[in-house]
Amino acid sequence: MDTRMPNPTTDTERTPASHEALPVRTGIADEHRQKLAEGLAVVLANTYTLLGKTHGFHWNVTGARFHSLHEMFQDQYEDLTEAVDELAERIRALGHFAPGSLSQFLKLTEIEDEHGVPDEQEMLAQLVRDNEVVNRSCKRVVEITGDANDTVTEDLMNKRMGYHEKAAWMLRASIAQ
Repeated sequence: MDTRMPNPTTDTERTPASHEALPVRTGIADEHRQKLAEGLAVVLANTYTLLGKTHGFHWNVTGARFHSLHEMFQDQYEDLTEAVDELAERIRALGHFAPGSLSQFLKLTEIEDEHGVPDEQEMLAQLVRDNEVVNRSCKRVVEITGDANDTVTEDLMNKRMGYHEKAAWMLRASIAQ
């Protein structure tokens, strides 16, 4: 039993979950850490789904632009691979568990799964839309970071938004007219 006097500054930052050995006291209140973790879980699921789709398109692209698209898709899935790790680790740093199974990602993702092998034009169009979906999910997390005074998550989201905006532009520019 905890017999110490309550401290309004640190007690609001305590993690009620029993999965942590020590409470998380980073200066971000519990309710903000919860909202941030939930938002980041959606960004993570969207990013992981985009990673899988991009990697599949890398394997299966055909056509006159095979080589250039194969290379571009590889560059993109390699970046996304690093991003999912950063996102999951940020959720953990906030004191929450990150989703880590395909079933969890499928429940959280906002990206439509592809069950076939579209032509290169449709691959590009889907990846443009999907990068924009991830970008918008990052923007929703940024809205939370201000109230939470969480510049670390804000920086991560700004980095990811910059990446997804550039990726969408490059993919859009690659669509033949």
